[in-house]
Amino acid sequence: MKNIIHSNQLYERAKSILPGGVNSPVRACRSVDCQPLFIDHAEGSHLFDADGHSYIDYVGSWGPMILGHRHPEVINALSAALNKGISYGAPTQNEIELAECILSAFPAMDMIRMVNSGTEATMSAIRLARACTQREKVVKFDGCYHGHADTLLVAAGSGVATLGIPGSPGIPESISAHTLSLPFNDLNAIEDVMKQQGDTIACVIVEPVAGNMGLVRPQPGFLEGLREITRKYGSLLIFDEVMCGYRVAYGGAQTLFNIEPDLTCLGKIIGGGMPVGAYGGKKALMNQIAPVGPVYQAGTLSGNPLAMVAGLSTLKQLQKPGFYDDLEIKTNHLISNMEKLATDSGISVQADHLGSMMGLFFTETPVKNFDDAKKCDLNRFTRFYQGMRERGIYIAPSQFEAGFMSAAHTSDDIKATIHAVAEVFKEL
Repeated sequence: MKNIIHSNQLYERAKSILPGGVNSPVRACRSVDCQPLFIDHAEGSHLFDADGHSYIDYVGSWGPMILGHRHPEVINALSAALNKGISYGAPTQNEIELAECILSAFPAMDMIRMVNSGTEATMSAIRLARACTQREKVVKFDGCYHGHADTLLVAAGSGVATLGIPGSPGIPESISAHTLSLPFNDLNAIEDVMKQQGDTIACVIVEPVAGNMGLVRPQPGFLEGLREITRKYGSLLIFDEVMCGYRVAYGGAQTLFNIEPDLTCLGKIIGGGMPVGAYGGKKALMNQIAPVGPVYQAGTLSGNPLAMVAGLSTLKQLQKPGFYDDLEIKTNHLISNMEKLATDSGISVQADHLGSMMGLFFTETPVKNFDDAKKCDLNRFTRFYQGMRERGIYIAPSQFEAGFMSAAHTSDDIKATIHAVAEVFKEL
Protein backbone atom coordinates (compact mmCIF):
# COMPACT_ATOMS: atom_id res chain seq x y z
CA MET A 1 0.00 0.00 0.00
CA LYS A 2 1.03 3.63 -0.47
CA ASN A 3 2.63 5.43 2.45
CA ILE A 4 -0.35 7.41 3.71
CA ILE A 5 1.19 9.07 6.75
CA HIS A 6 -1.23 11.96 7.14
CA SER A 7 -4.34 9.81 6.70
CA ASN A 8 -2.96 7.36 9.23
CA GLN A 9 -2.43 10.15 11.73
CA LEU A 10 -5.97 11.40 11.21
CA TYR A 11 -7.29 7.87 11.65
CA GLU A 12 -5.47 7.50 14.98
CA ARG A 13 -6.98 10.77 16.19
CA ALA A 14 -10.42 9.77 14.98
CA LYS A 15 -10.42 6.36 16.66
CA SER A 16 -10.24 7.92 20.12
CA ILE A 17 -13.31 10.09 19.61
CA LEU A 18 -15.42 8.39 16.89
CA PRO A 19 -16.60 4.75 17.08
CA GLY A 20 -14.17 2.90 14.80
CA GLY A 21 -12.76 6.24 13.74
CA VAL A 22 -15.62 6.85 11.29
CA ASN A 23 -19.17 8.17 11.17
CA SER A 24 -20.52 5.36 8.99
CA PRO A 25 -19.26 1.77 9.35
CA VAL A 26 -18.25 0.75 5.80
CA ARG A 27 -15.88 3.73 5.59
CA ALA A 28 -13.60 2.01 8.09
CA CYS A 29 -12.50 -0.38 5.29
CA ARG A 30 -12.11 -3.28 7.74
CA SER A 31 -13.54 -5.89 5.37
CA VAL A 32 -10.80 -5.10 2.84
CA ASP A 33 -8.02 -5.05 5.43
CA CYS A 34 -7.16 -1.38 4.88
CA GLN A 35 -7.22 1.84 6.80
CA PRO A 36 -9.67 4.44 5.54
CA LEU A 37 -8.64 7.23 3.24
CA PHE A 38 -9.29 10.69 4.65
CA ILE A 39 -10.45 12.89 1.79
CA ASP A 40 -9.31 16.49 1.52
CA HIS A 41 -11.20 17.57 -1.60
CA ALA A 42 -12.71 16.39 -4.86
CA GLU A 43 -12.92 17.64 -8.42
CA GLY A 44 -14.75 16.11 -11.37
CA SER A 45 -14.09 12.36 -11.40
CA HIS A 46 -11.31 12.51 -8.81
CA LEU A 47 -10.87 12.42 -5.05
CA PHE A 48 -7.77 13.77 -3.33
CA ASP A 49 -6.78 12.39 0.07
CA ALA A 50 -5.14 14.17 2.99
CA ASP A 51 -1.71 13.31 1.55
CA GLY A 52 -2.44 14.73 -1.88
CA HIS A 53 -2.89 11.37 -3.65
CA SER A 54 -5.41 11.39 -6.49
CA TYR A 55 -8.00 8.66 -7.11
CA ILE A 56 -10.46 8.09 -9.94
CA ASP A 57 -13.72 7.84 -8.01
CA TYR A 58 -16.31 5.14 -8.75
CA VAL A 59 -18.10 5.52 -5.40
CA GLY A 60 -19.47 9.00 -6.02
CA SER A 61 -20.47 9.54 -2.38
CA TRP A 62 -22.29 6.18 -2.68
CA GLY A 63 -24.25 7.21 -5.73
CA PRO A 64 -25.45 10.81 -5.82
CA MET A 65 -22.51 12.46 -7.58
CA ILE A 66 -23.83 11.60 -11.03
CA LEU A 67 -22.40 14.84 -12.45
CA GLY A 68 -19.09 14.32 -10.73
CA HIS A 69 -17.72 16.47 -7.93
CA ARG A 70 -17.98 20.25 -7.83
CA HIS A 71 -20.00 20.62 -11.01
CA PRO A 72 -19.84 24.36 -11.76
CA GLU A 73 -23.61 24.81 -12.15
CA VAL A 74 -24.27 23.13 -8.81
CA ILE A 75 -21.50 25.07 -7.05
CA ASN A 76 -22.77 28.37 -8.44
CA ALA A 77 -26.33 27.59 -7.34
CA LEU A 78 -25.12 26.63 -3.87
CA SER A 79 -22.98 29.75 -3.56
CA ALA A 80 -25.92 31.99 -4.44
CA ALA A 81 -28.17 30.20 -1.96
CA LEU A 82 -25.51 30.28 0.76
CA ASN A 83 -25.36 34.07 0.51
CA LYS A 84 -29.08 34.17 1.36
CA GLY A 85 -28.94 31.93 4.41
CA ILE A 86 -28.32 28.34 5.50
CA SER A 87 -31.58 27.19 7.09
CA TYR A 88 -34.95 28.82 7.74
CA GLY A 89 -37.19 26.06 9.08
CA ALA A 90 -39.87 27.55 6.83
CA PRO A 91 -41.16 26.97 3.26
CA THR A 92 -39.28 28.26 0.22
CA GLN A 93 -40.04 28.49 -3.49
CA ASN A 94 -37.17 26.16 -4.38
CA GLU A 95 -38.67 23.21 -2.50
CA ILE A 96 -41.82 23.59 -4.59
CA GLU A 97 -39.82 23.73 -7.82
CA LEU A 98 -37.73 20.68 -6.89
CA ALA A 99 -40.88 18.76 -5.96
CA GLU A 100 -42.48 19.66 -9.30
CA CYS A 101 -39.33 18.57 -11.14
CA ILE A 102 -39.28 15.19 -9.39
CA LEU A 103 -43.00 14.55 -9.84
CA SER A 104 -42.71 15.24 -13.57
CA ALA A 105 -40.17 12.39 -13.81
CA PHE A 106 -42.08 9.86 -11.67
CA PRO A 107 -45.68 9.36 -12.88
CA ALA A 108 -46.50 7.16 -9.87
CA MET A 109 -46.23 10.20 -7.59
CA ASP A 110 -48.76 13.02 -7.33
CA MET A 111 -47.34 14.43 -4.10
CA ILE A 112 -44.01 14.25 -2.33
CA ARG A 113 -42.63 14.99 1.15
CA MET A 114 -39.02 16.10 1.53
CA VAL A 115 -36.97 14.62 4.38
CA ASN A 116 -33.27 14.54 5.25
CA SER A 117 -32.06 11.04 4.32
CA GLY A 118 -32.99 7.78 2.66
CA THR A 119 -33.52 6.24 6.08
CA GLU A 120 -36.06 8.92 6.95
CA ALA A 121 -37.80 8.35 3.62
CA THR A 122 -38.22 4.59 4.02
CA MET A 123 -39.09 4.84 7.71
CA SER A 124 -41.81 7.40 6.95
CA ALA A 125 -43.16 5.44 3.98
CA ILE A 126 -43.49 2.33 6.17
CA ARG A 127 -45.37 4.32 8.81
CA LEU A 128 -47.71 5.68 6.17
CA ALA A 129 -48.31 2.20 4.70
CA ARG A 130 -49.14 0.78 8.13
CA ALA A 131 -51.53 3.61 8.87
CA CYS A 132 -53.34 3.37 5.54
CA THR A 133 -53.73 -0.41 5.59
CA GLN A 134 -54.19 -0.73 9.38
CA ARG A 135 -51.73 -3.64 9.26
CA GLU A 136 -48.39 -4.10 11.03
CA LYS A 137 -46.17 -6.50 9.07
CA VAL A 138 -43.61 -5.52 6.45
CA VAL A 139 -42.03 -7.71 3.78
CA LYS A 140 -38.53 -6.91 2.56
CA PHE A 141 -35.87 -8.91 0.72
CA ASP A 142 -32.57 -10.37 1.93
CA GLY A 143 -29.68 -8.11 1.03
CA CYS A 144 -31.83 -5.06 0.30
CA TYR A 145 -30.80 -2.22 2.59
CA HIS A 146 -33.41 0.40 3.38
CA GLY A 147 -31.59 2.41 6.02
CA HIS A 148 -31.01 1.79 9.70
CA ALA A 149 -34.56 2.18 11.05
CA ASP A 150 -35.45 -0.61 13.50
CA THR A 151 -38.16 -2.08 11.29
CA LEU A 152 -35.90 -2.47 8.28
CA LEU A 153 -32.55 -3.55 9.70
CA VAL A 154 -33.34 -7.25 9.22
CA ALA A 155 -31.26 -9.35 6.78
CA ALA A 156 -30.02 -6.06 5.32
CA GLY A 157 -27.22 -5.81 2.79
CA SER A 158 -24.74 -2.96 2.42
CA GLY A 159 -22.72 -2.15 5.53
CA VAL A 160 -24.47 -4.78 7.64
CA ALA A 161 -23.41 -7.50 5.20
CA THR A 162 -19.91 -6.03 4.95
CA LEU A 163 -19.48 -6.33 8.72
CA GLY A 164 -20.83 -9.89 8.69
CA ILE A 165 -23.62 -9.28 11.21
CA PRO A 166 -27.26 -10.42 10.77
CA GLY A 167 -28.92 -7.24 11.95
CA SER A 168 -28.27 -5.21 15.06
CA PRO A 169 -28.54 -5.47 18.82
CA GLY A 170 -30.83 -2.85 20.30
CA ILE A 171 -33.82 -3.76 18.16
CA PRO A 172 -36.52 -5.41 20.29
CA GLU A 173 -37.87 -8.72 19.03
CA SER A 174 -41.33 -7.20 19.29
CA ILE A 175 -40.33 -4.84 16.46
CA SER A 176 -38.25 -7.13 14.25
CA ALA A 177 -40.96 -9.81 14.49
CA HIS A 178 -43.13 -7.62 12.28
CA THR A 179 -40.57 -7.70 9.45
CA LEU A 180 -40.37 -10.70 7.12
CA SER A 181 -37.31 -10.99 4.87
CA LEU A 182 -37.46 -13.17 1.77
CA PRO A 183 -35.04 -14.09 -1.04
CA PHE A 184 -34.72 -11.40 -3.73
CA ASN A 185 -36.05 -12.45 -7.14
CA ASP A 186 -38.16 -15.28 -5.62
CA LEU A 187 -41.84 -14.78 -6.44
CA ASN A 188 -42.79 -18.18 -5.05
CA ALA A 189 -41.53 -17.20 -1.62
CA ILE A 190 -43.62 -14.05 -1.45
CA GLU A 191 -46.67 -15.79 -2.87
CA ASP A 192 -46.43 -18.40 -0.12
CA VAL A 193 -46.10 -15.75 2.59
CA MET A 194 -49.00 -13.72 1.23
CA LYS A 195 -51.25 -16.77 1.10
CA GLN A 196 -50.58 -17.40 4.77
CA GLN A 197 -50.33 -13.85 6.14
CA GLY A 198 -51.52 -11.50 3.41
CA ASP A 199 -54.20 -9.89 5.56
CA THR A 200 -51.52 -8.80 8.08
CA ILE A 201 -48.97 -7.37 5.64
CA ALA A 202 -49.02 -3.60 5.26
CA CYS A 203 -46.46 -3.34 2.51
CA VAL A 204 -43.71 -4.91 0.48
CA ILE A 205 -40.58 -2.76 0.16
CA VAL A 206 -37.89 -3.52 -2.40
CA GLU A 207 -34.91 -2.02 -4.16
CA PRO A 208 -36.19 -2.53 -7.73
CA VAL A 209 -32.55 -2.66 -8.80
CA ALA A 210 -30.55 -3.90 -5.85
CA GLY A 211 -27.37 -1.98 -5.14
CA ASN A 212 -26.72 -2.88 -1.53
CA MET A 213 -25.65 -6.49 -2.09
CA GLY A 214 -23.61 -5.45 -5.07
CA LEU A 215 -25.51 -4.74 -8.28
CA VAL A 216 -28.25 -7.35 -8.74
CA ARG A 217 -30.91 -6.65 -11.33
CA PRO A 218 -34.49 -7.95 -11.03
CA GLN A 219 -35.18 -11.13 -12.97
CA PRO A 220 -37.81 -10.84 -15.73
CA GLY A 221 -41.27 -10.84 -14.19
CA PHE A 222 -40.15 -10.28 -10.59
CA LEU A 223 -41.22 -6.66 -10.22
CA GLU A 224 -44.35 -7.27 -12.27
CA GLY A 225 -45.17 -10.17 -9.95
CA LEU A 226 -44.72 -8.01 -6.87
CA ARG A 227 -47.11 -5.44 -8.29
CA GLU A 228 -49.73 -8.09 -9.02
CA ILE A 229 -49.39 -9.88 -5.67
CA THR A 230 -49.56 -6.73 -3.55
CA ARG A 231 -52.69 -5.56 -5.33
CA LYS A 232 -54.27 -8.98 -4.89
CA TYR A 233 -53.76 -8.93 -1.12
CA GLY A 234 -54.33 -5.23 -0.50
CA SER A 235 -50.76 -4.43 0.51
CA LEU A 236 -48.83 -1.39 -0.65
CA LEU A 237 -45.78 -1.73 -2.89
CA ILE A 238 -42.88 0.57 -1.98
CA PHE A 239 -39.98 1.08 -4.37
CA ASP A 240 -36.84 2.16 -2.55
CA GLU A 241 -35.10 4.09 -5.32
CA VAL A 242 -32.69 5.88 -2.99
CA MET A 243 -29.84 4.32 -4.96
CA CYS A 244 -31.25 3.53 -8.41
CA GLY A 245 -33.48 6.58 -8.78
CA TYR A 246 -32.06 8.79 -11.55
CA ARG A 247 -29.21 6.27 -11.91
CA VAL A 248 -30.76 3.60 -14.14
CA ALA A 249 -33.04 6.12 -15.88
CA TYR A 250 -34.24 9.69 -15.40
CA GLY A 251 -37.48 8.43 -13.88
CA GLY A 252 -35.82 5.61 -12.00
CA ALA A 253 -36.34 1.87 -12.25
CA GLN A 254 -40.10 2.24 -12.20
CA THR A 255 -40.10 4.04 -15.55
CA LEU A 256 -37.45 1.72 -16.95
CA PHE A 257 -39.59 -1.34 -16.13
CA ASN A 258 -42.94 0.46 -16.54
CA ILE A 259 -44.29 -0.41 -13.08
CA GLU A 260 -46.09 1.98 -10.75
CA PRO A 261 -45.44 1.42 -7.05
CA ASP A 262 -47.77 2.87 -4.44
CA LEU A 263 -44.96 4.75 -2.70
CA THR A 264 -41.48 5.76 -3.88
CA CYS A 265 -38.45 6.63 -1.74
CA LEU A 266 -35.62 8.77 -3.08
CA GLY A 267 -32.30 9.89 -1.62
CA LYS A 268 -29.26 12.11 -1.90
CA ILE A 269 -29.15 12.32 -5.68
CA ILE A 270 -32.20 14.62 -5.62
CA GLY A 271 -30.13 17.01 -3.53
CA GLY A 272 -27.01 16.86 -5.67
CA GLY A 273 -25.26 14.96 -2.88
CA MET A 274 -26.54 17.14 -0.04
CA PRO A 275 -28.30 15.41 2.90
CA VAL A 276 -31.81 14.94 1.56
CA GLY A 277 -34.44 12.29 0.93
CA ALA A 278 -38.08 12.14 -0.10
CA TYR A 279 -41.07 9.85 -0.30
CA GLY A 280 -44.15 10.22 -2.43
CA GLY A 281 -47.20 8.63 -3.98
CA LYS A 282 -50.77 9.32 -5.05
CA LYS A 283 -52.74 12.06 -3.30
CA ALA A 284 -55.06 9.62 -1.56
CA LEU A 285 -52.08 8.23 0.34
CA MET A 286 -50.02 11.38 0.79
CA ASN A 287 -52.96 13.36 2.13
CA GLN A 288 -52.88 11.09 5.16
CA ILE A 289 -49.67 12.84 6.28
CA ALA A 290 -49.81 15.69 8.78
CA PRO A 291 -50.80 18.48 8.70
CA VAL A 292 -53.56 17.33 6.32
CA GLY A 293 -53.96 13.86 7.80
CA PRO A 294 -53.25 12.02 11.05
CA VAL A 295 -49.91 10.34 10.17
CA TYR A 296 -47.26 12.43 11.86
CA GLN A 297 -43.83 13.03 10.36
CA ALA A 298 -41.72 16.16 10.68
CA GLY A 299 -38.20 17.54 10.29
CA THR A 300 -36.69 20.93 11.07
CA LEU A 301 -34.22 20.65 8.19
CA SER A 302 -36.64 19.07 5.68
CA GLY A 303 -36.61 21.11 2.48
CA ASN A 304 -33.31 22.73 3.46
CA PRO A 305 -32.68 25.61 1.03
CA LEU A 306 -29.12 24.54 0.18
CA ALA A 307 -30.19 20.96 -0.60
CA MET A 308 -33.12 22.17 -2.70
CA VAL A 309 -31.05 24.38 -5.00
CA ALA A 310 -28.32 21.78 -5.36
CA GLY A 311 -30.95 19.23 -6.32
CA LEU A 312 -32.67 21.51 -8.80
CA SER A 313 -29.39 22.36 -10.46
CA THR A 314 -28.42 18.67 -10.68
CA LEU A 315 -31.71 17.46 -12.12
CA LYS A 316 -31.64 20.18 -14.79
CA GLN A 317 -28.32 18.80 -16.02
CA LEU A 318 -29.76 15.28 -16.19
CA GLN A 319 -32.47 16.49 -18.58
CA LYS A 320 -30.01 17.42 -21.29
CA PRO A 321 -30.35 15.36 -24.51
CA GLY A 322 -28.03 12.37 -24.63
CA PHE A 323 -27.01 12.56 -20.98
CA TYR A 324 -28.06 9.02 -20.13
CA ASP A 325 -26.90 7.61 -23.46
CA ASP A 326 -23.41 8.92 -22.80
CA LEU A 327 -23.37 7.44 -19.29
CA GLU A 328 -24.54 4.07 -20.59
CA ILE A 329 -21.83 3.99 -23.26
CA LYS A 330 -19.08 4.74 -20.75
CA THR A 331 -20.35 2.26 -18.17
CA ASN A 332 -20.77 -0.49 -20.75
CA HIS A 333 -17.27 0.14 -22.12
CA LEU A 334 -15.70 -0.25 -18.68
CA ILE A 335 -17.66 -3.35 -17.66
CA SER A 336 -17.26 -5.15 -20.99
CA ASN A 337 -13.50 -4.61 -20.86
CA MET A 338 -13.36 -5.88 -17.29
CA GLU A 339 -15.19 -9.03 -18.36
CA LYS A 340 -12.75 -9.58 -21.23
CA LEU A 341 -9.74 -9.03 -18.99
CA ALA A 342 -11.11 -11.51 -16.47
CA THR A 343 -11.57 -14.14 -19.18
CA ASP A 344 -8.06 -13.53 -20.53
CA SER A 345 -6.67 -13.88 -16.99
CA GLY A 346 -8.62 -17.04 -16.23
CA ILE A 347 -10.57 -15.35 -13.42
CA SER A 348 -14.24 -16.15 -12.92
CA VAL A 349 -16.34 -13.02 -12.51
CA GLN A 350 -19.93 -11.94 -12.86
CA ALA A 351 -19.94 -8.34 -14.11
CA ASP A 352 -23.03 -6.33 -14.92
CA HIS A 353 -24.33 -2.81 -15.24
CA LEU A 354 -27.66 -1.07 -15.58
CA GLY A 355 -27.52 2.56 -16.57
CA SER A 356 -24.64 4.06 -14.62
CA MET A 357 -24.76 1.46 -11.82
CA MET A 358 -22.27 -1.40 -12.04
CA GLY A 359 -21.10 -4.44 -10.15
CA LEU A 360 -18.38 -7.09 -10.16
CA PHE A 361 -18.57 -10.39 -8.28
CA PHE A 362 -15.73 -12.89 -8.07
CA THR A 363 -17.71 -16.07 -8.70
CA GLU A 364 -18.56 -18.52 -11.47
CA THR A 365 -22.26 -18.50 -10.59
CA PRO A 366 -24.75 -15.84 -11.74
CA VAL A 367 -25.75 -13.63 -8.82
CA LYS A 368 -29.53 -13.38 -8.51
CA ASN A 369 -29.94 -12.87 -4.77
CA PHE A 370 -28.10 -12.25 -1.51
CA ASP A 371 -27.21 -15.91 -0.94
CA ASP A 372 -25.47 -15.96 -4.33
CA ALA A 373 -23.61 -12.75 -3.45
CA LYS A 374 -22.40 -14.14 -0.13
CA LYS A 375 -20.85 -17.16 -1.90
CA CYS A 376 -18.46 -14.92 -3.85
CA ASP A 377 -14.71 -15.00 -3.23
CA LEU A 378 -14.41 -12.20 -0.67
CA ASN A 379 -10.67 -12.73 -0.23
CA ARG A 380 -10.13 -12.16 -3.92
CA PHE A 381 -12.27 -9.04 -3.77
CA THR A 382 -10.12 -7.74 -0.91
CA ARG A 383 -6.98 -8.18 -2.98
CA PHE A 384 -8.70 -6.58 -5.96
CA TYR A 385 -9.71 -3.57 -3.87
CA GLN A 386 -6.21 -3.15 -2.48
CA GLY A 387 -4.61 -3.44 -5.92
CA MET A 388 -6.95 -0.89 -7.44
CA ARG A 389 -6.48 1.57 -4.59
CA GLU A 390 -2.70 1.29 -4.91
CA ARG A 391 -3.11 2.27 -8.55
CA GLY A 392 -5.27 5.30 -7.82
CA ILE A 393 -8.68 3.78 -8.48
CA TYR A 394 -11.26 4.28 -5.72
CA ILE A 395 -14.02 1.66 -5.53
CA ALA A 396 -16.34 0.81 -2.66
CA PRO A 397 -14.50 -1.08 0.12
CA SER A 398 -17.10 -3.87 0.07
CA GLN A 399 -18.15 -6.67 -2.26
CA PHE A 400 -21.73 -5.79 -1.34
CA GLU A 401 -21.86 -2.30 -2.84
CA ALA A 402 -22.54 -1.16 -6.38
CA GLY A 403 -20.20 1.18 -8.24
CA PHE A 404 -21.17 4.31 -10.17
CA MET A 405 -20.11 6.08 -13.33
CA SER A 406 -20.42 9.87 -13.54
CA ALA A 407 -20.66 12.36 -16.36
CA ALA A 408 -17.26 13.69 -15.29
CA HIS A 409 -15.41 10.45 -16.06
CA THR A 410 -13.34 10.90 -19.21
CA SER A 411 -12.10 8.40 -21.75
CA ASP A 412 -8.65 8.77 -20.18
CA ASP A 413 -10.11 7.93 -16.75
CA ILE A 414 -11.70 4.78 -18.13
CA LYS A 415 -8.55 3.83 -20.04
CA ALA A 416 -6.51 4.22 -16.84
CA THR A 417 -9.04 2.13 -14.94
CA ILE A 418 -8.95 -0.66 -17.52
CA HIS A 419 -5.16 -0.65 -17.40
CA ALA A 420 -5.25 -0.93 -13.60
CA VAL A 421 -7.75 -3.80 -13.78
CA ALA A 422 -5.50 -5.64 -16.22
CA GLU A 423 -2.52 -5.32 -13.85
CA VAL A 424 -4.50 -6.36 -10.77
CA PHE A 425 -6.12 -9.34 -12.50
CA LYS A 426 -2.63 -10.60 -13.40
CA GLU A 427 -1.71 -10.48 -9.71
CA LEU A 428 -4.86 -12.33 -8.65
